[in-house]
Amino acid sequence: MTEPKKVLLINTHLTYKNWSEGTLNNSFIQKAKDFFVSKKFEVLYTKIEDGYKPEEEVVKHLQADIIILQTPINWFGAPWIYKKYVDEVFNCGLSDKRFLMNDGRPKENPGQYGSGGNLLGKKFMVCGTWNAPKEAFGNIEQKLFRGKKTEDLFSPITSSYSFCGCDIVPDYNSFDIFRSKTMAEDLENYPKHLAKVFGL
Repeated sequence: MTEPKKVLLINTHLTYKNWSEGTLNNSFIQKAKDFFVSKKFEVLYTKIEDGYKPEEEVVKHLQADIIILQTPINWFGAPWIYKKYVDEVFNCGLSDKRFLMNDGRPKENPGQYGSGGNLLGKKFMVCGTWNAPKEAFGNIEQKLFRGKKTEDLFSPITSSYSFCGCDIVPDYNSFDIFRSKTMAEDLENYPKHLAKVFGL
């Protein structure tokens, strides 16, 4: 009997009482869970704020066919607990070469930095919730981002996964969350995006 495919959902939300309780990010997590269960996937889940063991997270990454990071964008990046998570989990996966070989430069092609990953065939995606409006991205007239797209701003996150061999698929975002009236629509459309980028 063939084992079901697995998806790892990582929730980076960090609670700030009376300001950021995590409701929207939890809703996206639930949408993803429901979608993948309907596709006969086994769902692995980590909520970083609730604690984790690096060794167990390495195993989850190795088991997963798909990895999705669900994150609020706090001061233009994921909450600080996610950087701690990456440092601990990826160092654990590096120490025994389960995530990558050597320093990312394979012996057969040492000039190609970042091509020594062992997570080949896995797919990684970011789903972000932003205060910034959609119009702030990809527009050279916008002074803050100067034409950058969300994928450019997610590079510090996606590069770690690409470095270890994962394929990066297009991100999904909910913008202008404190003023927008489209959050329900964003949630409703999320499964369509998942189906498209993962070919399900």
